[in-house]
Amino acid sequence: MRLARIRTDDGVMTGEYDDGVVETDDGQYDVGADADLLAPCDPSALYCVGRNYVAKIDQMDYDIPDQPDWFIKPPVSVLDPGADIEYPAWTEELTYAGELAVVIDRECSDVAEADVPDVVRGYTILNDLDALDQPGRTARKAFDGSGPLGPWIETDVDPTNLDMTTYVGGELRQEANTQQMLFSPAEVVSFLSERYTLQPGDVISFGSPANPGLVEPGDDIEIWYEGVGTLTNTVVESQE
Repeated sequence: MRLARIRTDDGVMTGEYDDGVVETDDGQYDVGADADLLAPCDPSALYCVGRNYVAKIDQMDYDIPDQPDWFIKPPVSVLDPGADIEYPAWTEELTYAGELAVVIDRECSDVAEADVPDVVRGYTILNDLDALDQPGRTARKAFDGSGPLGPWIETDVDPTNLDMTTYVGGELRQEANTQQMLFSPAEVVSFLSERYTLQPGDVISFGSPANPGLVEPGDDIEIWYEGVGTLTNTVVESQE
């Protein structure tokens, strides 16, 4: 089942998405006609894991971590699927990274790996934007709109063996499978839950495969994960 969050003339609603239609408790809404897709959840934080694919570690000449390596994006980082990515005026090196992400379903902490499915609402896609020329991870990754998220939450998918691709301007930039992760989604969720009380709607992403790269205004970014969907956003010039 795909759970979508939409903006309508009647307010923000959540329902089941099927072939362009969202079924809510208040009726059906056609996406694009009488509803717009929003990011599928409203997180208190986005916990993003880095260095989780060996090919990317080799490409970037990083050390292999002995435990998940993570950083946090704030709620203002969330950007809706289909929304324009405004190229920040203060960077000259904006990069994309196509990542699988999980949405937490209930408040939880100290979750055993075997119990992770019990606290998960489903899976979605995050584009971990990075202003590569800024000093330190927070400056690089935790700015407004740095986390395009969506297009919905898929509740019925096994995250451990999914193909993925990222296309930028129609050109294939990333291609991988989630089997190549160093730390599985269950390991990551369990690990982070030892350190944080996770809240309903919180997002945990599992890192980028090899070949994250630069984008420019005018680029369409399409990130696809098998069984989940495609997150699409377009980079535009800064409005400042």
